Amino acid sequence: MSRKVDGNEGAAAPATDLEIARRAPLEPILSLAEARLGIAAEDLVPFGHYRAKLSLPLLQRLKDRPRGRLVLVSAITPTPAGEGKTTACVGLVDALSCLGVSALACLREPSLGPVFGMKGGAAGGGRAQVVPMESINLHFNGDFHAVTSAHNLLAALIDNHLYWGNALEIDPERVMWPRVLDLNDRSLRRVHTGQGERNFEITAASEIMAILCLAEDLADLERRLGRIVVAWRHDDTPVTVADLGAVGALAVLLRDAMAPNLVQTLEHTPVLIHGGPFANIAHGCSSLVATRAALALGEVVVTEAGFGADQGLEKFIDIKSRQSGIFPDAAVIVVTLRALRFHGGATRETMQHPDLAALTAGLDNLVRQVAVARAFGLEPVVALNAFPDDSDDEQARLLACCSQLGVAMANCDHWARGGEGALTLARLIQQRLAAGVADVAPLYPDGASVEEALETIATRLYGASGVELSPEAREMLQRLERAGYGQLPVCIARTQYSFSDDPADGGLIKGHWLRVRELRLSAGAGFLVAVCGKLMTLPGLPREPAALGMGLDNEGDITGLA
Repeated sequence: MSRKVDGNEGAAAPATDLEIARRAPLEPILSLAEARLGIAAEDLVPFGHYRAKLSLPLLQRLKDRPRGRLVLVSAITPTPAGEGKTTACVGLVDALSCLGVSALACLREPSLGPVFGMKGGAAGGGRAQVVPMESINLHFNGDFHAVTSAHNLLAALIDNHLYWGNALEIDPERVMWPRVLDLNDRSLRRVHTGQGERNFEITAASEIMAILCLAEDLADLERRLGRIVVAWRHDDTPVTVADLGAVGALAVLLRDAMAPNLVQTLEHTPVLIHGGPFANIAHGCSSLVATRAALALGEVVVTEAGFGADQGLEKFIDIKSRQSGIFPDAAVIVVTLRALRFHGGATRETMQHPDLAALTAGLDNLVRQVAVARAFGLEPVVALNAFPDDSDDEQARLLACCSQLGVAMANCDHWARGGEGALTLARLIQQRLAAGVADVAPLYPDGASVEEALETIATRLYGASGVELSPEAREMLQRLERAGYGQLPVCIARTQYSFSDDPADGGLIKGHWLRVRELRLSAGAGFLVAVCGKLMTLPGLPREPAALGMGLDNEGDITGLA
């Protein structure tokens, strides 16, 4: 649901997010980088006046600097209306800057699929936005295009290898590498090509996207690309990108995309935006390179983990932190009263209106997401993303729930007031960071079996009774174990709208069985993907796509971008 605020003090008409972004005076990115981060102009690659990439030599030098503190923003189980994690990240980092803290945010890049589909843009909203909003949401600096091109080049090279004699003895029926595009298009889920039936996925689901976001540097990027398993032989041995001799070509396409993108908030706080894996399909975090650079450049870094804590926060720690050794020092769980009403039984139409009974029932979702954070050793702060029609009774009930849980809560209106609206949250985070280093650890140990990892996540975080592998998933697991891939961390791909694999179950279900439909090897990224339920890795468009409301006005400016 879109909200509107006054675009300027005293303005008569309300302003949309796009109008607010356009009216904001931006600071030239070169001068902002020098003043706020101490980065010289020669260490940036500008894309116009207001966005740039950090240079690769600068990234190498930043590795030797001491690191700041990391704050991870997650949420309760999302609803179709959205809960505002990105907006909360922007509000929090602006509030920290208001308090004199050298702060940066690290965010993911928007995918064109959701932008033109149902979700809209991903640069925040209201007065808590990252700008230039239009550039960020549409193409940006080319990283998604680079991933798409590298992924599809690899697919073409595999088909070409089969065409010219198949010297690697690939089983054509067991080519595992799909094609991708950065749009929603359900018709391409299964297609027939010259080499048989193949499928498309969305670019955010590509293993190359995951690799881009987990690689330490260009050398590590090439190592990981070489480990990608693209197919299997008849004798059940894997065929890798290194076997194909394609590592160099993929690295050429991805070289510039390895550099994080520097932009700013409406209040001129620096933000690094880089990478875009979805948390329901992939591991849901911005790039490790951006995180390391931000931690070297600032005292406090605010970053986002996609969807609810049971997905984004879990994958951040069990995958990204496990591989990098960088663990969050504090966590935020974003909540809205309308989402709690939805989880308590309200519909999409009625969730917008106060309903104390529904909200009270839905509080169990917050209780469970707080328990998720605590399972990793994090003591979270709850951030209420406030709306003008929130009732006092409901806010009091939420505050009472947080008091019973022993967690601090901040009532935030950063959407309407920017950093000033998140000062309470910023002060609570400062207190949490001042309390000492959190003892954060992955949920399951290194070297755990795939089934042990799945059972641990499902039972401890999802409230499930256990895990049920389909015959196909069981067969794939046995093959992976024989090939030496049976002890990789797992990345569970499932609906974001429930603790189960069925979105209709909602955010309160317990005692279910998590059904794993198939297992996919992401050897380069360093994990296995467990696809659960009916989740599609190439979404379709909704009945009324956001694209139908977009266009250009008489001056050539974009309209309808939310």
